[in-house]
Amino acid sequence: MALIVVVEDDASTRMLIASVLKKDGHEVLAAEDGTQGLSLVRHGAPDLVISDVQMPGLNGFEILAALRAEQATAAMPVILLTSLQERAHMRIGMTTGADDYITKPFRAAELRQAVEAQLNKRAVQASLQAMAVDAAVQEALVQQKHQLARLYEQRLAAELSERWPGGEGGDADERLASATVLFVDIPNYATVAEKLNSEELADLVKKFYGSANDTVHLFGARHMRFVGEGLLAIFAPDSDTQTVSHGLRAARAALGLVESTRGIREYLQARYPARKLPPFEVNVALHTGAVTLTVLQDPLHGGAPQTLPVGDAVSATILLQRQGRALGWPIIASVAALRAVTGAVKTGARALVNLPGRSAPMDAVELAGLAL
Repeated sequence: MALIVVVEDDASTRMLIASVLKKDGHEVLAAEDGTQGLSLVRHGAPDLVISDVQMPGLNGFEILAALRAEQATAAMPVILLTSLQERAHMRIGMTTGADDYITKPFRAAELRQAVEAQLNKRAVQASLQAMAVDAAVQEALVQQKHQLARLYEQRLAAELSERWPGGEGGDADERLASATVLFVDIPNYATVAEKLNSEELADLVKKFYGSANDTVHLFGARHMRFVGEGLLAIFAPDSDTQTVSHGLRAARAALGLVESTRGIREYLQARYPARKLPPFEVNVALHTGAVTLTVLQDPLHGGAPQTLPVGDAVSATILLQRQGRALGWPIIASVAALRAVTGAVKTGARALVNLPGRSAPMDAVELAGLAL
């Protein structure tokens, strides 16, 4: 079992956490403020730290920063506790090095799942190391794909130069050698739209895509853009996400998007019981590859510059989402996207899917959840 330090200024919450963890056989050191908690961590070398965000003295973010700044504790897993009203705290925690967060009030099962996931991290890391040989073999194939992507981007750039006057936007482009692309769409949108009036449909769209926007933003999306009724998000390496890869952040966002549909489905059933609406569902696709965030400027007509994600990975993800819908998989991911998070996620079925316009099928997997 593990040694866990719990830092929480609320006595009842601190006792609840300690009781659950001790019942599972863990050794628990508890602190009622950030200063005492940081001292326990430095002297006790625990396997995991659970810290509240809002505390007198040192708060949870300051504890996290102190741990990440010291070599002995830089890789120590940290779970932050925050309230449902403090959504900004979740975002800050995930982008400053926290490994997970739990919103209060929480259930004992939720706490156990979060703790078990972090304690299993060493096994996940060992699994990733075992993949090093396979990664070397795959690198040659990835390089071939990147060559095709560059040809695609060159053609797109030529077309854009004809449509958008002025060539001053090239220096502002951001080129991401490796990024995870997420695309989410509502497969039965047309059927739902037929049964709702424009105001009702606008309310539904705001509810879902407001939640979707919050979800991808929470997990550190670099860029978001609407494509038709779908939402495209780009997750890329960031200097302030020291312990969470862009692939895992994208996978968590995809699972969060699917989970959020339950609330929308219940809302529609309660508000329009006689409309016979189809079950509200979404399909999400994940794929990893090179992406360029190109800045489009139109000095002829004015207006603010627009950022457009381009690259083979972007178009492939949108095509992959349609195939996931045909297979009935809520989340479909390319093997390239899941390779970097092997051991951290659970998968379902696997299939070779044909993407229109592409010469070879893509190896894809159903993403079922996080490995606990």
